[in-house]
Amino acid sequence: MPATDAHRPVVLDRREGPFGEVVLRERGEDFEIIANGCFLMDTSDGRSERLLVDAALAALPAGRPDPSVLIGGLGVGFSLAHAVAEPRWGRIVVVEREEAIVDWHLTGPLGRISRAALADPRTAILRTDLVAHLSTATERYDALCLDIDNGPDWTVTQDNGSLYSATGLAACRARLKPGGVLAVWSAQPSAIFEESLRNAGFRAVSTEEVAVARGVPDVVHLALRGD
Repeated sequence: MPATDAHRPVVLDRREGPFGEVVLRERGEDFEIIANGCFLMDTSDGRSERLLVDAALAALPAGRPDPSVLIGGLGVGFSLAHAVAEPRWGRIVVVEREEAIVDWHLTGPLGRISRAALADPRTAILRTDLVAHLSTATERYDALCLDIDNGPDWTVTQDNGSLYSATGLAACRARLKPGGVLAVWSAQPSAIFEESLRNAGFRAVSTEEVAVARGVPDVVHLALRGD
């Protein structure tokens, strides 16, 4: 391949679903997921996706046996793979609404990241919308690790905005066990979202940063369920 074409993206799959278009692209040795024309994530780094899981575990009260975690968004699989690599996690539930993304992991190229994690007996995949699941489910978790948008201020679809509203945060709180932790990935910090977390009854609200090559750091917003 000519040097000028080495980093030109190649579309591997493009699908139209109930939430719009989702595309898997290959760029050099990396894969990218694009939703409705908006870049979501790629396989070039993954540090902030791993921090999402590590920070949630670190924030939990010490001595909690086999804590359960719900991962909102399968994405390229970094968060799931990292959670499975940590033996302290118990039940690991992933909620993913895009059938195409699940397929790219089960039978496509993203399986190189997630194959072992998907086969782990602790792992369960729920093919449903995260916002709807949080508001209708009854199971409670020790941690929620949510990464379905570019952040509270930059959603992929308009409906996702309700996740960061007072109603959405109340649903998150209801899905957490006492002392449970909510961790939300974002491409940029949001002071407004931090205030929303406090107003929703969460405590110990904080933000952890991961430096990126250009621009503002990726962040993970953290908050504990106060009882």
